[in-house]
Amino acid sequence: MNARYDGQRRGDRGDYARYLAGMDASMQQKVALTAAHLLSVGRIADMGMGSGAGSEALAALYPGLHVTGVDVSEEMVALARERFDRPNLDFELGDIATRVFDDGCLQGILNSSVLHHVTSFGGYDHDAAGRALEAQVAQLGDHGVLIVRDFLDPGSGQVWLEVPTDDGDESSDPATCSSAALLRRFATEFRSLHAEPGFALEDLGEPEPGWHRFALDHRMAVEFILRKDYRRDWVSEVKEEYTYFSQARFEACYASLGLRVLASSPIRNPWIVRNRYVGKFRLRTPDAEPLELPATNYVIVGERVPAGLGVQFEPGDARAPLDFLTLSHYRHRSGSVMDLVSRPNLTVDAIPWFEDDDELFVLARMSYPRPVLTAAPTPALDGSTPPGWVTEPLTLLATDAPLGQTIEHALQRAGVEPSRIVSMEPGSSILPSPGGLREEIRSMLVRIEPQYVEVDVPSVSGFSTSGRVAALEARQLLRAAQVGGLPDARLELNVYDLLRRKGRDRGPWIGDTLSVPDRPRLEGVAEVDALARPSRRVFEKVSASESPGFLALECRSFDELDQAGDVVASRDLEYVVPQPLSALTVSVALLRRMDGRVYVGLDDDDLPAAQCIRGNSELWVTPAWRLPHDVRGLAAGLAFVRQRLREEYGVTVEDTAWLGGRYHPSTGATPEVVHPLAADAAEVQAGRRPLTWVPLGALVRTPRWLADGHLRIAAERCAHLLGVESTP
Repeated sequence: MNARYDGQRRGDRGDYARYLAGMDASMQQKVALTAAHLLSVGRIADMGMGSGAGSEALAALYPGLHVTGVDVSEEMVALARERFDRPNLDFELGDIATRVFDDGCLQGILNSSVLHHVTSFGGYDHDAAGRALEAQVAQLGDHGVLIVRDFLDPGSGQVWLEVPTDDGDESSDPATCSSAALLRRFATEFRSLHAEPGFALEDLGEPEPGWHRFALDHRMAVEFILRKDYRRDWVSEVKEEYTYFSQARFEACYASLGLRVLASSPIRNPWIVRNRYVGKFRLRTPDAEPLELPATNYVIVGERVPAGLGVQFEPGDARAPLDFLTLSHYRHRSGSVMDLVSRPNLTVDAIPWFEDDDELFVLARMSYPRPVLTAAPTPALDGSTPPGWVTEPLTLLATDAPLGQTIEHALQRAGVEPSRIVSMEPGSSILPSPGGLREEIRSMLVRIEPQYVEVDVPSVSGFSTSGRVAALEARQLLRAAQVGGLPDARLELNVYDLLRRKGRDRGPWIGDTLSVPDRPRLEGVAEVDALARPSRRVFEKVSASESPGFLALECRSFDELDQAGDVVASRDLEYVVPQPLSALTVSVALLRRMDGRVYVGLDDDDLPAAQCIRGNSELWVTPAWRLPHDVRGLAAGLAFVRQRLREEYGVTVEDTAWLGGRYHPSTGATPEVVHPLAADAAEVQAGRRPLTWVPLGALVRTPRWLADGHLRIAAERCAHLLGVESTP
């Protein structure tokens, strides 16, 4: 081992095995977070690969991808070479803070829980992380991706941390002491390799029996929370400083290195939250107000772009309307008026797909500019930064030309010659955000001969680039969506549809889990056939003078900045935002298991978007609400939804789970962010809005009832989460 990292030694081979067993549980998440951003061919490096399990998983998933695991420990490299043997996998000894490979030879670099080793064992020099990333960027080719999964500095400032006194003894032995005693010890020895270890800790006494309150810096509180359960390796753990960069500093570092940020999101590992966070500590402000649970990890993904291309968007001044979007107003029979924003033309998602070596791949448009997302007026509940560039389907607007020819021409521009098209079949049709947006998206599933293309899309965006087209493995895209790595939901929905049509399984669910025990049968239970009901039209168009002022059209300039901060392109764009509420939505899949079958509760709603597009206003939806501006954070969002479910639907929920990652329903028209939630409906009473309970499996097999985009995402993800059969 390089002498610089001698402090990382964890003992004999038995100690290494125990350490690796703890690391391996996170490998699925690590791999999934990269899925939407890595190609299926080329060469990538897994820096500080530890056990090599993540490297091996990538090599197994992508036979055309050559994976090199890199570690500074001779022991780790030797163990990985003994354990794994694949033709597209090797392991190298190397210091990730220096150049291990030739410049420009890699298509991807992963750093999973390793960069804090560079800072910790380099004198706790936070700038060392930036220098390490600079060395790694040089090894990337154009459009290569740099992925960091590590910990996050929450920022400074005093907080209160309350921890139990009755979960151990009052000794200072990490194996037996209470959390309160462990925190006292931690305050004396944190960063034990430093000349002056420890930090200030103020004892505030017992707020109640069994608990002790301390005042300390927010970052120190998070450092303790993140490692309080690693008692067996305590002496090694207190050498390390987990938090070194804030989210803003990570993003600024990436931009300065010429990296376009594709994802930047705090991660909350569901198992850790349930088993090590909830009920195990209380984090408060000095005014005793609860603080959001800290992230268990953080992930940032950046794409190296050629000189002169943009790496970030900056929303500019307001502009005059472009008249691309139109705002209209509709009165319900009851007298209430709803605003509706309309997009022109029918949008079609072309989904080229092929099978190769028993795997199914789809061609997607990667790194397509969507600057409207950066205009979000309210931060996402999970703290993620909206991306300016996304992975999404190949999208086109239907014109007077025949659809088949339009798709053929679009695929030809994307590098797929007409001679390679095997067949086309209509896919699904959804209204992505029908509560306020008149937009219908249809898909066409296009089977092609195997083709791992990677071509630049012709300039259509008005910015320095219009993205690239590349092949991505279908089931891995689903895993990426489950952990927040795929912000555009349309690609995910088309993959679910494609897998079902081809009789393929969806692969494992790796997001949060949910307990749905068997409960007594309810009134209002029906089979899917009962969802058919007489059509109705309940809206009439009215003048703008009757508008409730709920939606507003905005238009502003968006500047695209390069690595040096210079403007390389600028464009005026129009988009819609709510006025009295935020741009955050929570949708809820209400689930109940009865007589061994899982049912989902549906609301029979009427929306003007449905009437405009389909002629009739009725639409089956899942409960969903836009959040008030003052609802910030996942805990506050969950509390708000629980209350609304009781008030509007008479439903009291028990277990809940965030249903995969957040998504943007219409990336070109609104910065809206949707956080889907699944909930076990423990008690159901009569509410203001009745629910119809239908079998979940039968619902996902009957797409005609899944026109509401929020409902379709909820149903598909719930079936995946609970293992409900969805194939015909």
